[in-house]
Amino acid sequence: MIGQSLPPCVTVSQLYRTRNPRRFLRFLFLFLGFFLSRNLCSCELLDQMAIKTNGFIDGIFPEELRRVLQSLAMEWGDVVEDMKALQVIPMKGAMTNEVYQVNWPTKGGGEGINRKLLIRIYGEGVDLFFNRDDEVRTFECMSNHGQGPRLLGRFPEGRVEEFIHARTLSAADLRDPEISALIAAKMREFHNLEMPGSKTVSVWNKMRDLLGEAKSLCTVRDAKEFRLDVFEDEINMLEKEISKGRHETGFCHNDLQYGNVMIDEETKAITLIDYEYASYNHIAYDLANHFCEMAANYHSDTPHILDFDKYPGHEERCRFVRAYLSSSGEKPTEDEVLLLVQAVENYKLANHLFWGLWGIISRYVNQIDFDYLEYARQRLQQYWKIKPMLLLGSSGVVVNSCDSNGYAGVGTREGA
Repeated sequence: MIGQSLPPCVTVSQLYRTRNPRRFLRFLFLFLGFFLSRNLCSCELLDQMAIKTNGFIDGIFPEELRRVLQSLAMEWGDVVEDMKALQVIPMKGAMTNEVYQVNWPTKGGGEGINRKLLIRIYGEGVDLFFNRDDEVRTFECMSNHGQGPRLLGRFPEGRVEEFIHARTLSAADLRDPEISALIAAKMREFHNLEMPGSKTVSVWNKMRDLLGEAKSLCTVRDAKEFRLDVFEDEINMLEKEISKGRHETGFCHNDLQYGNVMIDEETKAITLIDYEYASYNHIAYDLANHFCEMAANYHSDTPHILDFDKYPGHEERCRFVRAYLSSSGEKPTEDEVLLLVQAVENYKLANHLFWGLWGIISRYVNQIDFDYLEYARQRLQQYWKIKPMLLLGSSGVVVNSCDSNGYAGVGTREGA
């Protein structure tokens, strides 16, 4: 919230946890309605929320969220006391959590003058993919680096965050050359951050862990369809083949889809958000993940469908990598650009395998309305399709050059 003082983070009791965000949201809506009668809080636009409230469920969660909100109100001092105009609006596109914008009117501010904040409800089963405590520490550290929103408060089922006054990108924005160059520079800045914790690349062991979870959750039919019995060999092979030679590492986002990138329309400043999967990793993996996400549109009528024809061509990849390397102030050589472009191509195999396993597990543990199994199916089908082109002595890209404008020489092999 630009120009407004922000309170310190508020943390409440960690008792009475639930892994079901929808159950918590029923508590949230009961809380909003209950405290409306006590002039503590109210909520409009509840009819916009696609959440079922099947009867009254007694619980402590509304009280814990109430304490966070009351603490914020006391710290700010300028929000209305009865809050009858408070609005809760769902934000679409999330696949791990459920995110809601809260508009909180200010005293004497006039109609439409609000403080804004976000309420993030943690998704089910996310502890299988990352450690929530580590993610919160990363969130706070990123905030201290000036890299993202501030953490305003925590409660057992989620947290309250600063609202960033910027626009979340669309799928089409990733293909805009100007915006793409800004993202490339921001990724370089992100990768150069010094973050606490282990700097060991753990993506391979993480995939082995996910494979174990997928095997334990899957039906026999799904396990056979997705060929889970051969995945351990695939992970071992990828680690051996892709990790050959020297690969630069850095602090990677690892989930840089368009919904996790925001832009200030006036300053053109880029902000990366949602660090749940962030860790030290090979930077080529992070770039490959970003390129693969160009095949997705999570705000379409079929958000689980991927269009791999939209994977960026070699010219576009060269342009992005050149912008990435140039952002440090030194002009990269043609060989440096080509070397990273080709490393990225190989790491997209690991990327498809990781998110394929993620989709399979999410099918069994997450209640968000998203066809996780079909998403996994597409990811893994693409893995098997492109594997022969990228391994066993072929980079998958046969190029003569990549000039300063990002133009590829003759002979390219495309596809995500």
